[in-house]
Parts: sequence; structure tokens; C-alpha cells
Amino acid sequence: MENLMTTDACSMPTAERPLRLAEFDALFTASVRKVTRDEHGVRLDLEGDSGLRDRVRVLAERETACCSFFTFAVEGSTDKVVVDISVPQDRREILDALADRAERLSA
Repeated sequence: MENLMTTDACSMPTAERPLRLAEFDALFTASVRKVTRDEHGVRLDLEGDSGLRDRVRVLAERETACCSFFTFAVEGSTDKVVVDISVPQDRREILDALADRAERLSA
């Protein structure tokens, strides 16, 4: 994920990157229950309070706004959410770093 915040394709101002990283870290630590990888992308299974789906959707929208190569599909109930994340093949290293971080922080 740290690579995610430092890529040339990311238009987020450098000063804001640690804050976004902290948002992802908090989400991964508190809510990720399972990380699944395949050739198409990464799936995160999350559980949390009743506002989880909305928080995840807003975070995904903000991330896509600055890193347009990401595709996030957020589905589920208010407290159980599945997020499918994909990137073009030439950005797979960034997605793998995101998945590594989610696995490490959710363990």
C-alpha cells in the first residue's frame, strides 16, 4: 500500500498521503476478516458496525478520484461488506501491496 501512495499515477498531494494510509490501516485492522487474491484482483471480506458499508464506499470513491486505475466494487449489508478491487495488469504490484497490507494488519 505504501507504493500505492507514491505512484506517479496518484494525484493526491503528498501531505495528504499519510492520512489516507492511516484510513486504510484503520479499516484493515478493525474490519478485514478475509483477503482473497486471484488473477482478476483482490476481494476483502469485512465486518463492522452499521456504518461500515458507507465508510468503505466513501473511502473507495476518494481513492479512485486520485488513483483512477483502481476499480472498487462495494457490496453487502451495512455491517458485512465485500470489496472487489482490480487494477490494470501493469498496476498489479500496487494491488498486491494493498492486499499484503490488509493481510498483515488484519491478522
